[in-house]
Amino acid sequence: MTAPGSRDGSAGRQLTVALQTDKTPAAYAALARAAEDLGFDGVSVFADLGFQPPALALATIAAATSRVRIGAACQNPLLTHPVEIAGQVAALALASGGRAYVGLARGAWLDGLGVDASRPLARLADSAEIVRRLLAGDDSGYEGAVLGLPAGVRLQFPLPPERVELLVGTWGERTTRWAGTAADEVKVGGSANPDMAALVRGWLGDAPTRVVLGAVTVCDTDRATARALARREVALYLDVVAGLDPTVTVDPEVRERIGSAVAVGDHDAAGRAVPDDLLDRFAFAGTPEDVAAQVEALFAAGADRVELGTPHGVDAIAGLRLLGTRTLPRVRAALRAGVGA
Repeated sequence: MTAPGSRDGSAGRQLTVALQTDKTPAAYAALARAAEDLGFDGVSVFADLGFQPPALALATIAAATSRVRIGAACQNPLLTHPVEIAGQVAALALASGGRAYVGLARGAWLDGLGVDASRPLARLADSAEIVRRLLAGDDSGYEGAVLGLPAGVRLQFPLPPERVELLVGTWGERTTRWAGTAADEVKVGGSANPDMAALVRGWLGDAPTRVVLGAVTVCDTDRATARALARREVALYLDVVAGLDPTVTVDPEVRERIGSAVAVGDHDAAGRAVPDDLLDRFAFAGTPEDVAAQVEALFAAGADRVELGTPHGVDAIAGLRLLGTRTLPRVRAALRAGVGA
């Protein structure tokens, strides 16, 4: 985590999958093995408020796989101290044979928790530096703008022999520009919008930091079935992410219909209120070929990695298999032909 990762194209653009932490260990193992066997480049988990902490899922995924890169996108240092985050990622690096990355973000849905959310960027920067120092075995101490690390504090178990990459999750320009000086990747979570990918790449300028976009994914041979389920899933977070995307304007009446339906638990009505153009900005939805076209558009707009998120299909394993056997080969063929180069 001492410097941003290279963007020289040597590793190529990547397609990864992400899982919500609401599953059994057996389910994590099965999904991760399927993703690896199908050829995906990585498996991430979310660290969303109210769901399982990521440690169980990541340990299970590490044991079930041997190749894919793994990590949490993203952990919130407002809720978990960076000393604990550093310990978790160091343990994951050991368990996975060096395949771990660490993801940090400001988080959302924190109202009413009594958490001090002031100076979020300074807190994020301090957290990244504390994690970096602990993973490097540096016990000289650190005094940041918000957080610190007393001299002598260190992790009391074997450390990763190689540098662990840092991912920063954000939609904001200031945080993105800072990430360009400190992180290997910056991820816009909840977006499938090529305009957003291009905007983030522009904010980064010449920084080598890689651009990642990821969102809800529903893939099925029946396009209507896939898009109906995706609408339900997107409606749950659209009110938050639509307000974060400066390239998208949502009709206030549409936003009100969605929000009102979600508030009373009518997810079907909320989903029906999501129009096609919004769905395609905030989710990957449709046939394997539809999803491939969306991924190709993101790569063409400047993304370096695209992450296909839960639930993947009406049935998770079936959806992953469609994505792995039909979407992934098409995307890689397009990249070889020059799409997104």
